[in-house]
Amino acid sequence: MPEGDSVYRLRGRLDAATTGARVRDGELRAGNAAGRALGGRTILGYDTHGKHLLTRFDGGETLHTHLRMQGSWTITRPGRALPTAAREKARVRMRLDDGREVWGLDLPVVELVPTTHERDVIGHLGPDPLRDDWDAAEAVRRLAARPDRPVVAALLDQRGMAGLGNLWVNELAFLRGIHPFAPIGATDLDALVALAARCLRVSATVPGMYQVTTGDRRRGASHWVVGRAGRACLRCGTRVRVRDEVANDPEQRRTWWCPRCQPAPAGVDVGPPE
Repeated sequence: MPEGDSVYRLRGRLDAATTGARVRDGELRAGNAAGRALGGRTILGYDTHGKHLLTRFDGGETLHTHLRMQGSWTITRPGRALPTAAREKARVRMRLDDGREVWGLDLPVVELVPTTHERDVIGHLGPDPLRDDWDAAEAVRRLAARPDRPVVAALLDQRGMAGLGNLWVNELAFLRGIHPFAPIGATDLDALVALAARCLRVSATVPGMYQVTTGDRRRGASHWVVGRAGRACLRCGTRVRVRDEVANDPEQRRTWWCPRCQPAPAGVDVGPPE
């Protein structure tokens, strides 16, 4: 699932492959600068904040993109054609001087902005554990500002803490023994934020540990609750439950939990019995 750790790893791959390269030709095919030619620019480097990717060019411009649920980036070798179906989804194309082509596919967000105005597109985001300017105390302060919000809703809101997506939100709730619909203000926020930061860093930087929460990398055993609806909890054997996180959510996000390991506080609606 595309979360902050996904984009951080993507940044590393793009950085190693293309930073310092000159764009021979290419264009933006979506967004506020659709049709803008990219030829003649040099890629200075990449940065991330939460799930947002920033591609910085010489000349003082930054390409801001977001994968959401469907976007991706790929690089083709010189002389290698991208399949027709994939080309039709291209939103960014950059042919480098060495003949390689960099493709941003099916990206829902494509914005070209002055580098000095990057805060216009990412300034609303909360602290990100994968950045050098990570501020745990500020993340706690923001999450505590609306104590009645359900844990899942508060953690998915990128304005509180950036980088957590549906997988990590559900797994963190299990690891802390918190019911996902409990009010965020009733939790130990310092401990929750510290665990979230540690998990994101391990997932983003440790080989073989990408989005592994149980410590077991075997298929079907790498997550405690996500994707395990109706199956036995790996810790206690109770049947894992699932429910829509937000009614009419266009991304169809789901919330999973173990009723025994994550008991519901009094007054919390957990939905109809199964």
